[in-house]
Amino acid sequence: MFKCKTVWNKLAPLARASSTLCLQNARKSALRHGRRLEMVQKAQMSSGPAGGGGENTLYYVLIGATCLGAGVYAYRTVSEDKDRYNERMTEIVSRPKQGPQAAEAVAEVVAESKEEPVAEEPTLTEPSAEEPTLTEADVESTESEPIAEAPVTKPIVEEPVTEPTVQASIPEPTVESPIREPVVEASVIKPVAEAPAVTQSEEPLAPVVESEPTAVIIAEHVPEASSVSESGKTAVSKAAPAAEPVEPTAAPSDVPEHAPYLLIGGGTASFAAARSIRARDPGARVLIVTEESDLPYMRPPLSKELWFSDDPKAIETLHFKQWNGKERSIYFQPPSFYVSPADLAKVENGGVAVLTGCKVVHMDVRGNKVKLSDGAEISYEKCLIATGGVPRNLQVIERAGEEVMKRTTLFRKIEDFRSLEKISGEVKSIIIIGGGFLGSELACALGRRCSHVIKMFPEKGNMGKVLPEYLSNWTTEKVRKEGVSVITDAVVKNVTYKNDKLEIKLKDGRLFKTDHIVAAVGLEPSVDLAKSAGLEVDSDFGGYRVNAELQACSNIWVAGDAACFYDIKLGRRRVEHHDHAVVSGRLAGENMTGASKPYWHQSMFWSDLGPDVGYEAIGIVDSSLPTVGVFAKATAKDTPKAATEQSGTGIRSESETEAVAGALKAKTTATPPSIQQKEDYGKGVIFYLRDQVVVGIVLWNVFNRMPIARKIIKDGEQHADLNEVAKLFNIHED
Repeated sequence: MFKCKTVWNKLAPLARASSTLCLQNARKSALRHGRRLEMVQKAQMSSGPAGGGGENTLYYVLIGATCLGAGVYAYRTVSEDKDRYNERMTEIVSRPKQGPQAAEAVAEVVAESKEEPVAEEPTLTEPSAEEPTLTEADVESTESEPIAEAPVTKPIVEEPVTEPTVQASIPEPTVESPIREPVVEASVIKPVAEAPAVTQSEEPLAPVVESEPTAVIIAEHVPEASSVSESGKTAVSKAAPAAEPVEPTAAPSDVPEHAPYLLIGGGTASFAAARSIRARDPGARVLIVTEESDLPYMRPPLSKELWFSDDPKAIETLHFKQWNGKERSIYFQPPSFYVSPADLAKVENGGVAVLTGCKVVHMDVRGNKVKLSDGAEISYEKCLIATGGVPRNLQVIERAGEEVMKRTTLFRKIEDFRSLEKISGEVKSIIIIGGGFLGSELACALGRRCSHVIKMFPEKGNMGKVLPEYLSNWTTEKVRKEGVSVITDAVVKNVTYKNDKLEIKLKDGRLFKTDHIVAAVGLEPSVDLAKSAGLEVDSDFGGYRVNAELQACSNIWVAGDAACFYDIKLGRRRVEHHDHAVVSGRLAGENMTGASKPYWHQSMFWSDLGPDVGYEAIGIVDSSLPTVGVFAKATAKDTPKAATEQSGTGIRSESETEAVAGALKAKTTATPPSIQQKEDYGKGVIFYLRDQVVVGIVLWNVFNRMPIARKIIKDGEQHADLNEVAKLFNIHED
């Protein structure tokens, strides 16, 4: 319409100008020829027959035919709708388990609708004194289907409609197609108000959704046949059988639709964050979503204490004895500590719920929701990504085929520990590829269980990327004493499966045969959600790139192995250790509750080569950096076993991350010479330097001194004599 008007406004002046110009030209032409143009008589429209024409008769015929067709169409439409309505009411009456009163009411309405014509249907008005109505007493006297009483405060005035309809309780809810006729609730004329919770002696009605006046909608039955009142309380229907949903696209009943605090990942960082959130917000509702089937647990014992347990049931119970003899479980808390995910929104004081066996596959940052692998969606207010990482594998093993992959273990989870423990008792030989922390610990553990264990790595010595060369060579001999054959400078070229044996060929031509392979060659951070969430992944270190507060965007934080954070002292880093997961998870939880704290903590890590040799490290420990080592003679208390007896825990970071070093003052003792090449390194301190500043420290068989090392790195000062600094650790005391 607007277009036509616009076109007319543009063309009208041109049309008027053209007609004026034509008239002027005609007048000029008439004057030149001396005669006037004969004016054409204007056409006239007559309302009656002027000369016997039939124009008006045709007009009336067309109008009459149109009205007749419209009337026929309206009549057929109303009749068909009425027939469908009567069929539906008849079907409801014929259903089993229908209350007699409701059935009679429906039958009466159907009979009345059949007898009365459509045009003469009366409108629904308020009941008079002469009209029989269904009272509250009649309802209470019904024994077949009791109905919950509803307190009435204000009557509800129904709009006048053309046909009253009864909406009865239906045991099998079904979605019905819209009906054109207006509908009101006329089964009980008494005004209806909100009903209270149904008691056990009463049977609630099936849930009904009231529709607009132009449609009838019977609510779809939800799983477990539960009806929810407007007050928020749930009542279970005993009469209605469990019906299958029409479209099974709904989320499982145990998956909550909303979680104020959503933690993706079920490891140490997530649990530390949950505990921190609850500490600052006691009523917080926290949901942990983990792909694993286990509750949050600590990973270090999987490669340490559990292998040295004498209890055969430890494989199933996952209870282990620490070096000090105390028993402990790898789980942070028992199942009773957590609430059910389905009850998370109902718990009065909040809680922590764990959704196991579910993987988050998509993240909608703008919509603040995530999608699980089973199609369920969970909305959130604040989210933590603590997905950790997956064990890295060698490409030559991945390309070797299915038979090789079936005989290769990538050690990370509880099922990996149980599987490898079982394999170690069934096979004769195992080859461990990797010379890092995990490879060294597993080598010492498997050396006592399997008859032939080989450990190979490309470095010249064990822990060659972390420890200085002399200490790396010492640990290599330590591993050999545990019954492990150590192969250095070993670069794997290919792996094949022949004659029920795995053959590993090195680049220098050496060939080794074994029954099983354990690949311990590092960790790959899990960043699968980066693409859907639009988060940045660090190209140098991997992991999600976050700021100093571990924040990736406005309401998303990252902690643990997957976080690439900025260290205010050492620059951008990514750390893969238990202590970092604890501290970063705790800080992320505090910041999710509004703390806004930067990450300044220097995390530590530790490793034990059995109960007699252990070390703790902090900062950047890279063998390519210049180092200074100060050693002393070890005593009986300078072992991991003695350290756990003093601290009371095998997870030594739990007692040390909370401690803060005071003023650094060394005790006055004679200054012994620094020992660099001693064959037996009992205990000592190794300093890693960058630009003459200490950036990393390894405490060799020196325990419970980590706060001092942390303060030295935090100060960032140059030290002229590191022997004096070593006195701070009291390594020369007996």
